[in-house]
Amino acid sequence: MRKAAVVLLLVLLTGCSGPPSPPPAFTDARALADAATAATTSGGSAKFGTDVAVGQVRSKSQGQARFGAGGTAQVLTTDFIGEPMELRQVDGKLYAKVPEGSRDEVGAGKPWVTVAADGTDPFSQVLGGSLAQLAAQNDPAHTLGEIRTAGSIVSAERGQLDGVTAEHYRVELDLARLGADLPAGLPADSAGRLGKFPVELWLDDSHRPLQIVLDLSPILQGADARITTRYSDWGVPVDVQPPPPGEVG
Repeated sequence: MRKAAVVLLLVLLTGCSGPPSPPPAFTDARALADAATAATTSGGSAKFGTDVAVGQVRSKSQGQARFGAGGTAQVLTTDFIGEPMELRQVDGKLYAKVPEGSRDEVGAGKPWVTVAADGTDPFSQVLGGSLAQLAAQNDPAHTLGEIRTAGSIVSAERGQLDGVTAEHYRVELDLARLGADLPAGLPADSAGRLGKFPVELWLDDSHRPLQIVLDLSPILQGADARITTRYSDWGVPVDVQPPPPGEVG
């Protein structure tokens, strides 16, 4: 009787477990990056939120982006400078909406300015590099390009992220192979000091990014430092337009 009960229990447990989950789709970083890049482009558009946490300091951004062969266009609001600021990136140009109290000094009284990492105007000289890096961080193609060039997959598993089935990849970037294109605005000497840089990537069943995490902790010894970007609502139409020309100083 006891033996029959044990056999029945094993049968029930086996039946409840279901078929095993298939393994993650990719074991090669280049193939992973190529598939996720293609899925991002075919996905067309998404909403995103970025959380920058360095110790006790935290900055948040949220917005929407349109992806395509011609590049990424996005509009977002960020509290990067301590107060809300709107950014728009369209046709390769980055625009920032200047706080109202600074428009006479920065934008000739106009609400918008064009921002460039190497710009010579006062606004770009102070914030251009940081804002350009923030915009790049929201674009999954930027990190995926780095994974394609210098990544190696450390581990891969299937699971869930916020209730959605996802493939979770842990990747190491060899900074020496990236040249000057270092992630998260790292200084040029980081490649020699750090060697490897950890990135985590979650993809949905169509290989579209759900979440990308850059772990900056190796740079700031003793401090937890991460940049987390989450993507949702893939394929939902978004409205991303440059500011009216007459409003750009």
